[in-house]
Amino acid sequence: MIENANSSKEAEKEENKAPENANNPPPVVVEDQEAAKDQVNNKMSAEKAIIGKKMVELSTILTIIISLPLIFMAVWLLYMKGFDCENLLRMQDLQVGISWFMIAIFLVSNALVFFRARFPIPGLLLVVVPLLVMFIVGLALVGTYKLESRTIKGSPMWFKSKVYEHDLWNEIESCLYHDSEGCSDVIQNSMTLKSDDLPTTRFSAIKSGCCRPPKKCGMDYVNATFWLKKNGAMDGSNTHDPDCDLWENDETIMCYNCNSCKQGFYTTLNSKWWRLGVFLVSMAVFLIVSHLLLFFSTMLERYNQI
Repeated sequence: MIENANSSKEAEKEENKAPENANNPPPVVVEDQEAAKDQVNNKMSAEKAIIGKKMVELSTILTIIISLPLIFMAVWLLYMKGFDCENLLRMQDLQVGISWFMIAIFLVSNALVFFRARFPIPGLLLVVVPLLVMFIVGLALVGTYKLESRTIKGSPMWFKSKVYEHDLWNEIESCLYHDSEGCSDVIQNSMTLKSDDLPTTRFSAIKSGCCRPPKKCGMDYVNATFWLKKNGAMDGSNTHDPDCDLWENDETIMCYNCNSCKQGFYTTLNSKWWRLGVFLVSMAVFLIVSHLLLFFSTMLERYNQI
C-alpha cells in the first residue's frame, strides 16, 4: 500500500512538471549566434583591410609615377641652353630656380610616400603647401594674372614689355645677327630653292619675322636678301604695314628692326615659358589629387586596423 501511494505521488509530480516544461521551451544557444556574428564581422573587417591596403598600394604607385616627370623636366631645364639671345633677359636664374624647386618637390613627395603612416597629416601639409606655390607660379607663367603680369618675370606681358623696349631690343637685334644663326642659314638654303619655294617655306617664328618681309607687303621674291617692293605696298592704305618700309635688301638689316621680328622673338620665348607654366599647373593638380588619395587610403587602412 505504501509503495502504491508513493508511486501515485511521483506520478502527480511528473504531471505537474510536464505543463511547466511545455510553457518553458529549451533556451536558444546564444553563444553560437554571437560566434557566427563575430565571424561575419571579422570577415568584413578583413575584406575592408584588403581593400584599404590595395588602395594604399595603388595610390602609392600612382603618386610615384606622377612625380617622375618633375625630375625629368628639372634635369632638362638645367642642361638645356636658352633660346637665341634669351640670356639678355636674364632668364637663366629663374630657369635654374624652378628646376631646383621641382627637384625639392620630387624628393618631398616621394619621402612622404614612405613615411605616410607615421605622419599622415603633417606630411600632407608638407607636400601640399609647395605644390600650391608651384601651381601659383605656373599660373603666373601662363599669364593668368593680367594686371600684375607685367611685373612677374617670365609672364607673357613681361616678355612683351621687355621685347618692345627700345634699348633692350637694340641688344637683342645685334645678338640675333652676330651671336646666333640669324638669317645666315636662310640665305644659304635659298641658293638651292626656286623663286616660288621660299615664300611658301616654313620657318621658325624668329626667321619668319626677321628674315623676310611680311606677306602683307606683297613684295616679289628675287632671292633671300632681295625683294622687290611694289608701289602698292608703299601707299597710305589701311592695309599698309610699317614693316614694309623697314625692310632693307641688306643681309645686315633685312627686317631685324621690324615689329614682325620682335613678335617672332616674343612668340618663341613665350611659347617655351607658357608650356612650362602649363606643365607646373598640371603637375601641381595631379600631385595634390594623388596625395589626397594617398592620405585618405592611409587613414582608411588605419581605421580598419582598429
